[in-house]
Amino acid sequence: MVFMNRSLFARLTPLTLFLVLVGCSGQQPNTVNTINSTKTATPSPTAAATQTAAPSSLPATASPSPSAATATTLMVTHSKSDYMSFLDPASGRMEKLVVGTAPFAIAEGPNHRAYVSTAEGVAVIDTNLRTRIALVPYQANVGKPRFGEYRSGGMGIAVSPDGKFVYVGVYLDGGKSQLEILDSEKLAMTGRVAVGVRPFDVVTSLDGREVYSIDHDGYTVTAVDPSNLKARTLEAAPFGKGGFEKPHYAAVRADGRLLLPYQGRGLVVLDPKSGSYTTEPLTGNTHQEGVTLTPDGKQLLIVGIGSAGSATGKPNLTVLDVNTYKEKILPLTRLHQMVASSADGRYAYLTGGVTYADTGWNGMTVVDLTSGTTREMELPDYPLDVQLLANN
Repeated sequence: MVFMNRSLFARLTPLTLFLVLVGCSGQQPNTVNTINSTKTATPSPTAAATQTAAPSSLPATASPSPSAATATTLMVTHSKSDYMSFLDPASGRMEKLVVGTAPFAIAEGPNHRAYVSTAEGVAVIDTNLRTRIALVPYQANVGKPRFGEYRSGGMGIAVSPDGKFVYVGVYLDGGKSQLEILDSEKLAMTGRVAVGVRPFDVVTSLDGREVYSIDHDGYTVTAVDPSNLKARTLEAAPFGKGGFEKPHYAAVRADGRLLLPYQGRGLVVLDPKSGSYTTEPLTGNTHQEGVTLTPDGKQLLIVGIGSAGSATGKPNLTVLDVNTYKEKILPLTRLHQMVASSADGRYAYLTGGVTYADTGWNGMTVVDLTSGTTREMELPDYPLDVQLLANN
């Protein structure tokens, strides 16, 4: 339970009050929607992939020129259904591919492979043929597939630099979580190790020798040696443990340090070798979620959803120089969860499917990082993760 003094409670907005009660807090809701899945592991291309036109675009604040994004393909998870999509953000056209119930995150590997964490297992995707090769079940018993913020199953996911292994954080009822290892050739889970609670994100070291679970409800980062399944717990709570001051997503800088933003108040720069960190000031004053580095590695894009806990500001996107920590803050009118960058670093693509308790929306915002103008488009079934398809 989150406690606060009466004066702070009186200043909270209605949205903030709602989030404090049911959102990113450690307390779980009593119910989640349950469904039964009958999907096969290898749907045919004609049955699993269909070409559909996206709904008409929402009114735009402004319209970034689509010319630079014409050749761009995005991979998007639709968390309230059982599919991902290949999306052309310029035209809004999307191609659906059934992957498994309640897909959460996507990680791309070499050789035209991508991997999607779902409530049922890890979906293995051929991004060239745009088919599902396999649905690999978890070693853990995740129960019946469900939807919602607290559904059991895969969350953060990452591919080793050589593409041989896939690492997925698996959340289980009762607060337990584990990192499971998928052999990309055998298409089977070959190991697991306990990590902190609710691994929102998983990233690897640059050399692939360690894997890092970003433990949302544990206020920690778990560093795992996948060769011997040994784990180290690294503290990552610059503002203490409680409420919304949690780690969500991380990026690995060129020097191997992890970058984790908190509440638009501070950026944790974590050295995973020593376990020590510094906290650089941030001024976005917004509850921060998804992050990504621009392809040149020079800027970190940080999604801010608005007021929650100690953050009292409005939604925005922070563009941060990873070396000087200079910020450019772009205001937004809606809440978002995840972000991807275009290959040239000019555009950011933000998803509307915010994890906690249906506070998001069915769509995506395209942000021109040079001018700050935005364009919105409708996307069905609560788009959650978004990744640029690099091996297109």
